[in-house]
Amino acid sequence: MVKKKKKTKNFSYFLNNPVDFTLVITVLLLLALGLTMVLSASSPTALSEYANSYKYFSKQLMFAIAGLIAMYVISKIDYRFYQRFYKIAYIVSILALLLVLLVGREVNEAKRWIYFTNSISIQPSEIVKFLMIIFYAAMLTKNREILGKYVKGLVFHMAFLVPIIGLLLLEPHFSASVVIIGICSIMMIMAGCKFWHFLCTGAVAGVPLIIGLIILSPYRLTRVITFLDPWKDATRTGWQVIQSLYAIGSGGIFGLGLGQSKQKYLYIPEPHNDFIFSILAEELGFIGCVIVIVLFAVFIWRGIIIAMKAPDMFGSLVAIGITALVGIQVIINIAVVTSSMPATGMPLPFFSYGGTALFILLCEVGVLLNISRASAKNS
Repeated sequence: MVKKKKKTKNFSYFLNNPVDFTLVITVLLLLALGLTMVLSASSPTALSEYANSYKYFSKQLMFAIAGLIAMYVISKIDYRFYQRFYKIAYIVSILALLLVLLVGREVNEAKRWIYFTNSISIQPSEIVKFLMIIFYAAMLTKNREILGKYVKGLVFHMAFLVPIIGLLLLEPHFSASVVIIGICSIMMIMAGCKFWHFLCTGAVAGVPLIIGLIILSPYRLTRVITFLDPWKDATRTGWQVIQSLYAIGSGGIFGLGLGQSKQKYLYIPEPHNDFIFSILAEELGFIGCVIVIVLFAVFIWRGIIIAMKAPDMFGSLVAIGITALVGIQVIINIAVVTSSMPATGMPLPFFSYGGTALFILLCEVGVLLNISRASAKNS
């Protein structure tokens, strides 16, 4: 008798390969530092609001543990599985952003969250960031032959961003719009779209559009004016930036010591959120800031290496998208807290308080680790 050959599983040949160990250690270090800083930065605010210094930390820790479990599980799921559903990813993105406009709760004059209870909420824009990475990675892979053309390449593919960005601006969520545009632009350039097409289009359409959005929106215009001279209105619009600079400046080389920040005592509003890097600088000093920036640089380096070694274009673009997501948010957040650019409400990955953002980020790292398994096959 002739024995029948067993069919090989095309979607599981690399799942037992080792993941990128350097990336895993980097993520764990960033997460540990992030949780430590959330505990330190949030304790005065949590004590003032809830009479419980560990309120924010305990919730962040819960999402971190859930995220690590999800990261491990997702690292075992073949990344090519997501390519099948790229059209669904786009539709879900539109529906999620419409849903938050319809049933989302308004907080600080913005609808960005859907609340299930008073303490459990989700921010759809964080999910949309990842879904757009999947959508663009699959679509660019499918249309790789025409990406060098201006209309069929740049204009056609950028057009899919219009409804996404439009819905985000209605929330309004300008920072998420900037991140998504940045991610998709980097992915398109890496896929084969011509860089000079982006330069020309940005100069003709992008810059005037941004200027128009700033002028037509009073709060954005105020942020730009505050950035130019925060001391002009030091007790109101310039307060947060000035207190952030005080925190960074007082940290010096070695910092005041972990837990010893003074600006977190209700000087910087919600110091555990977007301005947590200021508290880190005050407590751990210049040395602590350099260590954190180096860790993020290692993350970006490993992400680029994984993308370069990925066995196919889809995996490479997904890896580039996730790496760009982290890199863009880090650069903008640090630029804002150091008053190098106007405030945008950009969280610092792994550090800023926010369960949805942390959990989804760790899930995205899981996808990146899975691509690294396939990359290990090609090493």
